Amino acid sequence: MFSSIVPLTRLNPFYAPHFQLIQDGVRKRAEPAEAPTTQRSLAAASAAEEYSCEYGSLKFYALCGVGGVLSCGLTHTAVVPLDLVKCRMQVDPQKYKSIFNGFSVTGLCKFGFYEVFKILYGNMLGEENAYLWRTSLYLAASASAEFFADIALAPMEAAKVRIQTQPGYANTLRQAVPKMFGEEGIWAFYKGVAPLWMRQIPYTMMKFACFERTVEALYKYVVPKPRSECTKGEQLVVTFIAGYIGKESFKSYTSLMDYRNSRSLSFLRISNRCVWKGLFARIIMIGTLTALQWFIYDSVKVYFRLPRPPPPEMPESLKKKLGLTE
Repeated sequence: MFSSIVPLTRLNPFYAPHFQLIQDGVRKRAEPAEAPTTQRSLAAASAAEEYSCEYGSLKFYALCGVGGVLSCGLTHTAVVPLDLVKCRMQVDPQKYKSIFNGFSVTGLCKFGFYEVFKILYGNMLGEENAYLWRTSLYLAASASAEFFADIALAPMEAAKVRIQTQPGYANTLRQAVPKMFGEEGIWAFYKGVAPLWMRQIPYTMMKFACFERTVEALYKYVVPKPRSECTKGEQLVVTFIAGYIGKESFKSYTSLMDYRNSRSLSFLRISNRCVWKGLFARIIMIGTLTALQWFIYDSVKVYFRLPRPPPPEMPESLKKKLGLTE
């Protein structure tokens, strides 16, 4: 079944396995400047570089999950007062004191499962196909991660919405959960999981894919030296910039699509200025928030001495098939 699905990945708009060059009248494929780093070579090099664990091990996934918790938990907690003010302006509920728990769960699942599925799908595709269809790989891995992250987040999201929209219902998560379960059963916590998937899965797919390809482009076209020669501090700077650029590009795209999908042209004419109000400020805020998430996540990897694979490069076997090596 998997073999029938794989060719479909080529149909997505982000499929760009390699560029073509014309040299001496012969059409050839572009190749990276440096030799590739495979998962085997990365695992072998772990001992030399004194990594704390092997790439793809249970400890690796667990610590990546910790990085996701800190990444999402810290950054979103910083903007909780803004969310609280917004909600009080809307329905004037009591303060939701356990909001950090929701961000911790989604960070753990989103970043941790992304690493799991990226390695899993990469192994299923094989080294060459994983490189050729790497953007499809990022999209599939992030979608799978968000799918399970939303299942874990749905109960807390349901309780949060109930507290915010029904004043007097409950003041804390501890009060809301047993009350909801007693009134409606377990289904009370998963009524909104389908809309949550529809909102979050496309968002997460673009977030992770844009970040991965931006990192690759920065090291290829902007950074004046190979990643292996960059210090960990310089690599973290690249991570922050890639997170910011990737998020800004995505927000600009989604804002444009929201504009195009508005209900009528007359509405657009009337609210042409209003619809864009605060766009720049929101791009700055969300872009900085996302950049900080990637920075914190990568910093956790550095702190725990986790393997951090460089941007993907063309395998030697694929170079030979394409006639790029003698």
